[in-house]
Amino acid sequence: MPVELVATDFSAHSPALSPNGRWLAYVSNESVRQEIYVRPFPDAGSALVQVSTDGGRDPVWAHSGRELFYRNGNNELVAVQVTVEPTFLPGQQDVLFSMNDYLPGEGHPMYDVSPDDQSFVMLRIGDDETAASELILVQNFFEELKRLVPN
Repeated sequence: MPVELVATDFSAHSPALSPNGRWLAYVSNESVRQEIYVRPFPDAGSALVQVSTDGGRDPVWAHSGRELFYRNGNNELVAVQVTVEPTFLPGQQDVLFSMNDYLPGEGHPMYDVSPDDQSFVMLRIGDDETAASELILVQNFFEELKRLVPN
């Protein structure tokens, strides 16, 4: 049976549950513009922490649970160091790079974090010539490389 977690007069979307399942990040316009907020999960009514201060959308958690990523109002990717025990506390925020060349999400992130939290996967916006290009995923890269380029 569905349970309402956040009931406000504001728009809320793009939910992202933390890896430990205790925190819910989402986008809301509670402070006039869209910002990133975090609430406890599943007891979402017990607290509210605003994470972004210059606009925010597309929240994505690092697999470690120690960082939260989002696009800020300048369309830059931001990494926020977070503490999640015993309570949620946002820490240092670092702008990583501009997202102007990467496809924006329409209510959901169009990027993700690698399993080791060291890189991202995203779609670059291309011109008409590159728009029809292929996406190739190579699994077991080193084995494939050995097969193609023997000693």
